[in-house]
Amino acid sequence: MAVLLTALLLSAASASAQRNRAPKATFEAVVERFAYAPGEVARVAARVKVDEGWHLQSTKPSLEYLIPTELSVLPTPDPETPWPPVRVSFPPDKPYQASFEAEPLLVYEGEFDIVAEVPLPHDLPLGTVDLAVELAFQACDDRVCVAPTSTEQTIQLTLAETSGAIDESVAEAFADPGANNDSAPTQQTSLPLILAFGVLGGLILNAMPCVLPILSLKVVGMVKAASGGRAEVTSAALATTAGIFASFLALAAIAIGAKSAGQIVGWGIQFQNPGFVTFLLIVLVLFCLNLWGLFEIPLPRFAAQLGTARQSGGLAGHFSSGLFATLMATPCSAPFLGSAVGFALSQSALTILMVFAAIALGMSIPYLLLALTPSAVSWLPKPGVWMDHMKGFLGFLLAGTAIWLFYVLAAQVSPERLAGIQVGLLALALFCWMKLKTTAALAGRLAVVGLLLSVVGTLAWSFTATGGAAAKREIVQKIAWTDFDAEEAMSLANDGTLVFVDVTADWCATCKVNERLVLETDETEELFSEHQVVAMKADWTNRDDVIAQYLADFGRYAIPFYVLYRPGQEPHVFGELLTRGGLREVVEASAAAPIATADLAR
Repeated sequence: MAVLLTALLLSAASASAQRNRAPKATFEAVVERFAYAPGEVARVAARVKVDEGWHLQSTKPSLEYLIPTELSVLPTPDPETPWPPVRVSFPPDKPYQASFEAEPLLVYEGEFDIVAEVPLPHDLPLGTVDLAVELAFQACDDRVCVAPTSTEQTIQLTLAETSGAIDESVAEAFADPGANNDSAPTQQTSLPLILAFGVLGGLILNAMPCVLPILSLKVVGMVKAASGGRAEVTSAALATTAGIFASFLALAAIAIGAKSAGQIVGWGIQFQNPGFVTFLLIVLVLFCLNLWGLFEIPLPRFAAQLGTARQSGGLAGHFSSGLFATLMATPCSAPFLGSAVGFALSQSALTILMVFAAIALGMSIPYLLLALTPSAVSWLPKPGVWMDHMKGFLGFLLAGTAIWLFYVLAAQVSPERLAGIQVGLLALALFCWMKLKTTAALAGRLAVVGLLLSVVGTLAWSFTATGGAAAKREIVQKIAWTDFDAEEAMSLANDGTLVFVDVTADWCATCKVNERLVLETDETEELFSEHQVVAMKADWTNRDDVIAQYLADFGRYAIPFYVLYRPGQEPHVFGELLTRGGLREVVEASAAAPIATADLAR
């Protein structure tokens, strides 16, 4: 009997030990689409199921000794060239009161999905590629936690020339659950506060250098509208507001579509397309010709309405100027705007629409106030000869904006293609002048045909351009910038070195202001030299998925973006507008922080 009892006890103990060694959680790896094209972002989900009565620790545990839940997705076998970093989004964690802790723990229970966004290198061959999906976790019940464990699955991606359809059978795994991004915990952010940021950022956009020339045109337009009475002022203001809202909602729709297709989206990235920049150049040239009196012709009608605010077609002109003001605003990132856009682009489609509508509302505030109090136009001078001089002056402001766009374009296309675009714009101006000066009907028709052909040809020439053939600029800089490398930045910080990363682009006007007033100054050069700060620059002028993913890892989708890596501390993210004093304060405090020395000693 004693032998039998001992055997039963040993059997029970063995069963209990085996039960505690069981993983307590399983997962299935699934892919969102049937196929992906090289260079796209593949979305892989781990569909996790936790045993009843058990839970997994959050990816950000509430206690230091608890093991976080982590998901890794790596190509297998290990490729010779490194892949871009993977961005992992976890669902919101939940509070759980365990018997062994006074404070609630943050955990995952039941069934949930973890989504990984995997940037695929552009040079991947068509066919298939294997990805190793590994889930590491610590499972606990109300009394104990079992040893940390990990489980792995291999999933196969199909690579084709174009992206495949979404696999509807697993689409639910990729629905936006209010994701808790491991690098940007946006679930704690208040949506009303973000909407307020959007309104404030949109209002500030009106004072940014990208929009000021267009705003000056609006002043002239409103003076003209005032001569028609209060009703016309109200109509003009509302038409401009409608144009702004239409543009922002269109941008939101494009962002939602790109995000649903697995692409990383961002504020102002359309300026990475030389065709878009050329389109803006064409519109600016037409604006300038109109203001200088060379474009008083009825064809093409849309262009004539863009630059003028007449009683006939005036509403279309105001609406178009609202559209154009929004397009010119996108390379600028005003204070509060980056936070609002960054939050929106990591959320659901409805949230993206709400935040972009809030930005549109903020940018429209001056026109809405004018619509509510049209008598305010009486503060402006009366129409007269001064307006002709003002129009000529504004034409030169817009020509200056065109020069800036040529500067952007020079970093995106080869010198030969840039010269071709300039010839096309010269031809456009020539045909406008011929149309104005000729009195013969046939010559007028030929001028219009030449005008249309020059527009179409110039756009076609630019849309077929690629950024890889652009001329390399030789720029004298005070700061000794090195090429951006995220892994190198973290490695240097771990070794005790401060690393400052600047994500910039030639089309980002705010970036250029910060460079001129703060970064490329003797004061900053001395600051970086004194504290041996390594300065890295990430140039986002042309499309770069690695940089886009880097921004997304910080929950940012707009530039400028500045971050300081610090030994033994979390990286410090700066605001959109840098100041010399603010930069100095953070660098000096980070260099002197005792925690950095303690960490290095360990």
